[in-house]
Amino acid sequence: MKVQLKIQRFDPETQDKPVWGTYVADVEDNARVLDALHYVKWYVDGTLALRRSCGHGVCGSDAMVINGVNRLACKVLVKDLGDEILVEPIKGLPVLKDLIVDMEPFMDGYRSILPYLINDSGEPEKERRQSPEDRHRYDDTTKCILCAACTTSCPVFWGDEGYVGPAAIVNAHRFIFDSRDEAGRERMKILSEKTGVFRCRTTFNCTDACPRGIEVTKAIQEVKRAILFERF
Repeated sequence: MKVQLKIQRFDPETQDKPVWGTYVADVEDNARVLDALHYVKWYVDGTLALRRSCGHGVCGSDAMVINGVNRLACKVLVKDLGDEILVEPIKGLPVLKDLIVDMEPFMDGYRSILPYLINDSGEPEKERRQSPEDRHRYDDTTKCILCAACTTSCPVFWGDEGYVGPAAIVNAHRFIFDSRDEAGRERMKILSEKTGVFRCRTTFNCTDACPRGIEVTKAIQEVKRAILFERF
């Protein structure tokens, strides 16, 4: 099948503003948007820049705006998108070239919430075990693949570069509610700052954008309540 793609092109080293390029890709009936972008790059215009890695919805590196919605290009079928597909880089992060954005501001927010297990009670003789109930408490937020789809769909993040963003809060949730971790209060103190969790305006954009189906807004509200009532 032939599919028409309208791709936002921008090279900040040579252009003052983005332009749109229109291309036709000849792909299989079950092709993904990623396959169509590969066709354009490999057979039509080799200067197209995009980021991808596993191609199977696990690494999260090919997040982009597809027909106005944050999605992973490797998970969306072209046959489900109509006659013309609009592809843009995710918003709120500096564009390095075409569909590639600078992820460092996003990763700065992620790193700020101490996204790793902290336990200073000494090295255990065996693994630190949990009950199934304790594990279930934060199971949903372990699914994050750091694609930035949730954070870059957030209007607060677009307008406030200091806001840590939904993905950082999701990963804080994963450790705040982990019964083996001992730094929950430290993370909550970080997230109680003006750049933290209370910047959220509960628009649900983040939940809608998550390719892993994480209930992002719910996790954010649970962190808010934990901070207010110190229940975790």
